[in-house]
Amino acid sequence: MRHPVQVAILGGSFNPPHVGHLMAAHYVRATQGVDEVWLMPTFRHPFGKVSEEFEHRLRMCELLCRDTSGWMKSSRVESEVGKDGRTVDTLAFLQARHPEHRYTLVIGSDILKDLPHWKDVDRIRRMARVLVLHRAGYPGVDTVIQPPLDVVGPPLAEVSSTEIRERLSRGELPSDLVPSAVLAYAREHHLYGL
Repeated sequence: MRHPVQVAILGGSFNPPHVGHLMAAHYVRATQGVDEVWLMPTFRHPFGKVSEEFEHRLRMCELLCRDTSGWMKSSRVESEVGKDGRTVDTLAFLQARHPEHRYTLVIGSDILKDLPHWKDVDRIRRMARVLVLHRAGYPGVDTVIQPPLDVVGPPLAEVSSTEIRERLSRGELPSDLVPSAVLAYAREHHLYGL
């Protein structure tokens, strides 16, 4: 009997994707026994966050995955779920589509404060292992989430899409934070004021 495919889901706005996402994906694959890491850009952000068009963000994620021998993939599933961008709905959709997969939901410690506001957190935790990566500049898990979540790793790179957009708005090219293929795509399509 074939073992289930172990998939780590790294979701977010990816507005734009950056080296922090790349490092997180590599770290999770190297240490957590997963077969694949799926980058899953939000289609409709549940908290109303404004982003570049979904197709652009998906394409930039595809460029980020290009040199990973197929273990890192981008997923357009959030555009197919047809709801309001809630993680619980996406996981239910994925379980129905790929019942043979087992999922690990990867989140950064920067969004732990939002977790109590997520829809059906208990159901999310039944459908997937929730793995927290310690993001530099943010605390690890505190007592706000019970029972405790799995927290792994040293603090990862202190880089954010917000910081990158701010640098771009000042006319700075953040080539130290964004892979060159992603920056080239953003420039070609005049994203982020390029």
